[in-house]
Amino acid sequence: MSAVASMTGFATVEGTLTGGRSFSLTIKGVNHRHLDLSVRLPGGLDGLEMRLRQAVKAEIRRGHVDLTLTLEKAAAMNAVMEVDYGLLESYVDAFKHAAQRLHLNQEPDLNGLLKMPGVVSANVPALDVAAIEEPVLRATQSLLDRFQVARRVEGAVLAQELKAGTQRVAVLVEEARVLRAGVAAEEYTKLSARLTEMLGAADVVQDRVLTEAALLAARSDIEEELVRLTTHLKRFADLVEGGGEVGRQLDFLLQELHREANTMLSKTGANAGDGGLRLTEIGVAVKVELERAREQVQNLE
Repeated sequence: MSAVASMTGFATVEGTLTGGRSFSLTIKGVNHRHLDLSVRLPGGLDGLEMRLRQAVKAEIRRGHVDLTLTLEKAAAMNAVMEVDYGLLESYVDAFKHAAQRLHLNQEPDLNGLLKMPGVVSANVPALDVAAIEEPVLRATQSLLDRFQVARRVEGAVLAQELKAGTQRVAVLVEEARVLRAGVAAEEYTKLSARLTEMLGAADVVQDRVLTEAALLAARSDIEEELVRLTTHLKRFADLVEGGGEVGRQLDFLLQELHREANTMLSKTGANAGDGGLRLTEIGVAVKVELERAREQVQNLE
């Protein structure tokens, strides 16, 4: 049995490349109908992106997933600073010319001139793609392992909430089952009396009246809906317990459960008496629980 996994999760790992340059990998996920994977890498690592995508898709089936690789800035790793002296001299000449024309007695500030665009540049070593890919791919597996743990921890919490919710619905359905027989009999008696009153002294066989009353009462009977609700609830609980990628199946079952709850409400809405009113309250309570479950299921893979 595999645990259910939430589509929400976060993980990060750090590593070191040959030569001492460090890197970090970060992954985070939120719910999404399908797998929507976004990979953010420094420039020049297109080949690595494809391999990272393959690694993620091998383990993740659904969710919006962001994977980011950050490399330590090369400027801090033996980058060579170069000064364009020709450009610097041009700036100095321009400064002196402006000062002379405006009759200012000032000397150029070297610190300020070095900050002028293009004067100083960093000669950054080119990325050694081969030296980057293998350490990053090794770290990716560790990252995905941590990500899966985070998702399963969240999934376990959701699974417990779903189990508790379905148990509450099962209790409500059982109460409705107990009430049903009495409400159906009361509805039959009420309809028989109403038909007899409407027909008055008309020459109608009493058996015909009772038959019509029984047919009308059957239309408001919720036995079939209760049976289907019980069946769907059991299937729902089995899927949660079995684990794995059950999000879509659970979502479909919730749609079926909603349909049965709506039908039950439409049938019991006109029922009179305390039993009929309680059945309506039960139908509303069932829908509230199912809506809560639907929100939780949206986060499951």
